[in-house]
Amino acid sequence: MPLRLHFTAADLARTRLAEGLRPMLELDIAVRLLQDGAHAVRFGAWRRHSLRRLAPGVRRLFDLIPPTGWTVGFLDHAGAAGIDEAVQRVRATPAARVTADMERWAGRARGRAVPAWTRALGGDGRLLGELADAVALAHREVIAPYQEQMDVLVRTDQVLRSRQVAHGGLDLLLSGLNPRCIRWDSPVLELTTASGFTGDIHLAGRGLLLIPSVFGAVYPASDETAEPQPWLTYPVGVRDTDLFLAPVETARVLSTVPDSLTALLGHTRAVVLWTIAEHPGCTTGELARRAGISPASASQHATVLRTAGLSRTVRHRNTALHTATYAGTHLLGTAG
Repeated sequence: MPLRLHFTAADLARTRLAEGLRPMLELDIAVRLLQDGAHAVRFGAWRRHSLRRLAPGVRRLFDLIPPTGWTVGFLDHAGAAGIDEAVQRVRATPAARVTADMERWAGRARGRAVPAWTRALGGDGRLLGELADAVALAHREVIAPYQEQMDVLVRTDQVLRSRQVAHGGLDLLLSGLNPRCIRWDSPVLELTTASGFTGDIHLAGRGLLLIPSVFGAVYPASDETAEPQPWLTYPVGVRDTDLFLAPVETARVLSTVPDSLTALLGHTRAVVLWTIAEHPGCTTGELARRAGISPASASQHATVLRTAGLSRTVRHRNTALHTATYAGTHLLGTAG
């Protein structure tokens, strides 16, 4: 049996899409993915690069964030706006809460051995500080090198989800979140989770915050106790199989932009770049219509911009979706 979320009319009225990734939540999912070896085609290269970079102290997080099951409570800061805020929250956790969370977490371990070093966390502020440092370092080594590509995917996904709402309302949005593991049978959302949790959760008028995830490519994560409202992750709806083949090279791209200005200062190509930046996730046809050029010309100019590192194209089914990179928006801002 799946985990079932029950909606009322008030819940549907309050259900909304998050504006972007939640850094600590995405790191939590990534740490799990580093350990289980799944999805080799999509994440294999990222996993190999990340594990090679990973400092020994960071691996302590593996003990507290297992491949499946519960994360220890004081590391659960899905609501933090940025990784720095999440790290400070971990560092400032009162000793009494650390002890209580560790006892609760150990009770949920389901036969998994609790590492001996974790027993000292509640009474050792230095050890807690080292764990907070490990969180910051893990984000720098596992997430930050790929942040720009991830942001592009999320911006594109938000366009797709907004279109779903516009064309079919919340029914279409909820039905298309993750058909493999999230099933909408109004008024119930059924979830298949990696941990196999089952039961019934009544949202009771609080609604649901839908959070996109790049690393949560299959199973959803959720928290029905979160404030101000419960949340649920869903995988970004676009696939980019070369996303994790190499780290972001924003500095290199920016340093080569001056050499590319001759190609980019043409009127049409400048209009195309501006259009992509103003309408992230636009299709080639939409790009052509907005720029006043043919689809073939739009495709050609988008290819040049993509090759120069100023835009990125991802595919959703048979459709190409164009979004400006940081380098592209930086160039427009500088020109402006």
